[in-house]
Amino acid sequence: MKKQFHKSIMLLALFSAGFAFAQSQVLEGRILDEKDNTPIEGVKVKVNDQEVTTDISGNYSFNLPAGTNYIITVTSNGYNRKEISEVIVKNDANTHLDIVLDKQSTKEKQIEGVVIKSNARKETIASTIGLQRNSGVVSQVIGVEAIKRSPDRNTGEVLKRVSGVSLFEGKYIVVRGLSDRYNQAMLNGIQLSSTEPDRKTFSFDLFPANVIETLVINKTFIPEYSGEWAGGLIQVNTKDIPNKNFFNAQVGVGGNSITMGQEFKMQKGGKWDFLGIDDGSRKLPTGMPAKNAFNTLDDATKTGFGKQYVKNLGYNTIGYPENVNLQLDGGFNTKLFGKDLGVIAVLNYSNTKRKIETSNSFFTINGEKADTNFDYYTEKYQNDVILGGLLNLTLKLNSNNKISLKNIITNNTVNHMSFRTGKDFEFDPVNGTNIMAREIGFKETTFYNSTLNGTHKIDALGGLTVNWYGSFGILDQYIPLLQRLQYNQYPDINGSPYLALISNGLSQKSGSVFYSTLSDYLYNAGGDVSKTFEMFGQKQTVKGGYLFQVKDRVYNSRPFSVRLEGYNQGLLSQPFETIFSPENFGTDGTKFNFDEISGDQYRYIANTILNAGYLQMDSNFTPWFRAVYGLRVENFDQLVGSTKRSDDRFVNTRVTDFLPALNMTFKLANNMNLRVAGSQTVVRPEFREVSPLAYYDFDLGATVVGNKNIQRTKITNADVRWEWYPRNGEILSVAGFYKNFKNPIELYFNQSGAGTSNTFNYLNVDKADAYGAELEFRKKLDFFSALKNFTLGGNFALIKNKVTDEATKTDRPMQGQSPYTVNVSLQYDTENTGWTSTVLFNMIGRRILYVGNDQIPPIWENPRPLLDFQVAKKIWQNKGEIKLNVSDILNRHAKFYHDLNNNKKYDSADALAIDRVTGTNISLTLGYSF
Repeated sequence: MKKQFHKSIMLLALFSAGFAFAQSQVLEGRILDEKDNTPIEGVKVKVNDQEVTTDISGNYSFNLPAGTNYIITVTSNGYNRKEISEVIVKNDANTHLDIVLDKQSTKEKQIEGVVIKSNARKETIASTIGLQRNSGVVSQVIGVEAIKRSPDRNTGEVLKRVSGVSLFEGKYIVVRGLSDRYNQAMLNGIQLSSTEPDRKTFSFDLFPANVIETLVINKTFIPEYSGEWAGGLIQVNTKDIPNKNFFNAQVGVGGNSITMGQEFKMQKGGKWDFLGIDDGSRKLPTGMPAKNAFNTLDDATKTGFGKQYVKNLGYNTIGYPENVNLQLDGGFNTKLFGKDLGVIAVLNYSNTKRKIETSNSFFTINGEKADTNFDYYTEKYQNDVILGGLLNLTLKLNSNNKISLKNIITNNTVNHMSFRTGKDFEFDPVNGTNIMAREIGFKETTFYNSTLNGTHKIDALGGLTVNWYGSFGILDQYIPLLQRLQYNQYPDINGSPYLALISNGLSQKSGSVFYSTLSDYLYNAGGDVSKTFEMFGQKQTVKGGYLFQVKDRVYNSRPFSVRLEGYNQGLLSQPFETIFSPENFGTDGTKFNFDEISGDQYRYIANTILNAGYLQMDSNFTPWFRAVYGLRVENFDQLVGSTKRSDDRFVNTRVTDFLPALNMTFKLANNMNLRVAGSQTVVRPEFREVSPLAYYDFDLGATVVGNKNIQRTKITNADVRWEWYPRNGEILSVAGFYKNFKNPIELYFNQSGAGTSNTFNYLNVDKADAYGAELEFRKKLDFFSALKNFTLGGNFALIKNKVTDEATKTDRPMQGQSPYTVNVSLQYDTENTGWTSTVLFNMIGRRILYVGNDQIPPIWENPRPLLDFQVAKKIWQNKGEIKLNVSDILNRHAKFYHDLNNNKKYDSADALAIDRVTGTNISLTLGYSF
């Protein structure tokens, strides 16, 4: 692991030596077909006496003196010749200009010398509009120029600017009010696995913004891409070959309104904690045998290992818990065996400290009366560290052949310590007991993906295009130590001390010491073939492909527990800081001993094999009617738990899904479309949801249990959308959509008693139906001179969702579905002065956090407004940038409640289950381009 990071640092150090001298100015871009955005190869692009020919990806590039007015001439067989004037090359950065060409009509072919006149501003308008307007699906596109001019530092921040998209916890995406499990992420055309082993989601804060070429968010399905989503398919495409050597550095500091000026409590950890790497101080003791062998040891030997492994729960304090981040990225191009080689590398580090204050209660509910089972207040001090890198290499063999190797690695560590007080009615249902508890934990999650792909155009086969790829991914999670301890005090007994909740039994709630490892391995291999031809006097494309994917998981957890055979008040009354000192362990019945909770449910293996093939047509039947349609077939084989059918953990699911799609676009005008789409997609359960693992969650105060009987969710999708693009960067659209979910997966709260007998279980319901309407707009406010640099954008969605289940007679929305979403942004941008700023507002309607049952109603999430602000200024002749970010300015409490009076809003009559506040985050960042 350390070797990987050392290599990344060494590579970047080597790159930086060559970047400082790289100051040549570049004009670069792509030539695109006006009809469908496809790149055009072999186009002749001329500036003055220089002429280049576009490659297979439609790219062109010139080295030109800055500050001069140029005219670009573009010619290609079958397309109208084009001249673009008023092209000015920037003196401080690359100038990017995409150019769209339209095919010659029959009449134009008969007339020689037809030339389309344009200028740089108009061409930017045409290409920007064209990316989205000419897409064959309902989508949102963010191009390279928009990303360059935004102050965002990672993909998650860029996605916040997309209408209809909300960001959860700064990195998880919510599309059309659906929870993140219904989205899918792709990197450079390759489907990515979840970055979180315990949930179906992807963390979009992994990718720095300045290595992105385009971001595309599809809202309707086409067969060439994965069929496992229902909300949005987010495609992240990184840059290939930089047209100019570059090196950028960015450093930032920040803080949180809750932690600033306050002591920050941290567990006593290791010397490499600041890098998110355990130095071995938390690992299992040397010589500790595996699970089965450990169970055969005598009590004295087991307890001897416990002396070495179990920690006291003391803490250190930090006077000022600042947040820091560092990002280095660079790229260069050179020759390798006479071929163009491009390299892009990134090193990313962030260290964030935050305090989460939570009140958490469980209730016994009868009608509108709620009796408390426990009432906790928890202060969680959390240190999040991200250390990662990206290395992309692209070799351009010639204009028809290109091979790329793209790699990303990130280590995401959560180091936390929780302090809890409150009341528990588990042992005394009448008076309850006062409690105080602590939990310490350290979790490393490493994500790695490497993709090798090639694109080839075979002229001998009539321009047949072949694309192939292979990828390997790893998701490793390592929890060397997760420890918790609770003390109880009986308030009805005078002078009653706080005593550690440790007895002769083994518990995950108190006295628990937990260790686990998880390893996911993801293998992809596949390719596709496409052929373009003419029919009906229009361009047609047929495309087919195949994907073979294997995903393996090995999970092993070891839940240990401290116990006490007899009763020793003097021992149990010792404080957190000394109670687990080595001298307090022994086997005479008056001291602690140490053992492991046995059971096969604490470990499992899992495997999936996916075979997918598709055939797709992109047909232009007339100049105003286009259809993208076809069929994707996915054969899915999932094995979870064990390879032995006789094992209770054994789960094997084999299913073949036929996923058709039809996307029709009616071109009502050059800047106006009507889209109609229908498709079938699927969302499958993650390994964790199917596995029998039972894990006690300290934050929830309950045990989360998998379910071997849950099934995949099948979704039928229908969309209609009218869209109008008045000019560059502006849009007005109205859309309607319908989704039918068969067997949606939900997380149910099952309250069978108090304390550790409360569980959360994954279950299917019969079906759910969602109807929605969307209004999206983006408008420049330059009709008032005082507002000429402002742009107002927004998206409003109304969604009606209902779950139908015959067994439970359910009448409620699906878990995670909001009835409305509101996104509004106001952007200020003056390119000549270098000032940019953005105000973002987001709010979603109340939604179900956890589904209830006959005895307990669901837990609802109350709507909470979010307001973010960003301001940035170019400095040092536009080579530097200083940026201020303020997120969650309003800092409203997140409230989750039982709606006892069923009035569809939170009020004093309801039972508040969770009340959480995380504070306002403030950061100041300084960047420089060498």
